[in-house]
Amino acid sequence: MYSTSEFRRNLKIEMDGEPYVIVECQHVKPGKGVAFVKTRLKNLVSGRVLDRTFRSGETVDVPDLEERNMEFLYEDGENYHFMDKDNYEQISMTPDQLGDDRLFLTENTEVEILLHNGKPLAMELPNFVQIPIAHTEPGIKGDTASGATKPATLASGGVIQVPLFVEEGDVVRIDTRTKAYVERA
Repeated sequence: MYSTSEFRRNLKIEMDGEPYVIVECQHVKPGKGVAFVKTRLKNLVSGRVLDRTFRSGETVDVPDLEERNMEFLYEDGENYHFMDKDNYEQISMTPDQLGDDRLFLTENTEVEILLHNGKPLAMELPNFVQIPIAHTEPGIKGDTASGATKPATLASGGVIQVPLFVEEGDVVRIDTRTKAYVERA
């Protein structure tokens, strides 16, 4: 059980059987009356955000959350399949659960999967991934003075902006937090 005195940003709690993460937290001590905590919570299952006020001393449950290091295996058109490297257990996730991060998944990429009561909720990519360029227009000679960029389609399906000198087949390093080109690998 967590008490309201332990509330802080990014703390994961459970209310009504569902896991939430505290996005914002403000401890308030008015001149008169009882102290309270104003919070903004994000539901880890649905992504819905809600504001909730807790009285000082209230308690909430600790969620049954587990983070596992898993390896991306393949996509079968409907789901994305991952394997736990320790016990070879496999799970699948839908494109809705993965969001735009799925566009930066390549086979054998190691990711962190967040599980709630054994069911996958979310995936966290490594900070940097290396993916080959599947298609990009050739750069025009002489257009390099201003540091111009062009769109490039990755082998995994994502589209990013790259410098003009990058060509098809080049392997590029991408920062998954900003979804931006870093360098050629």
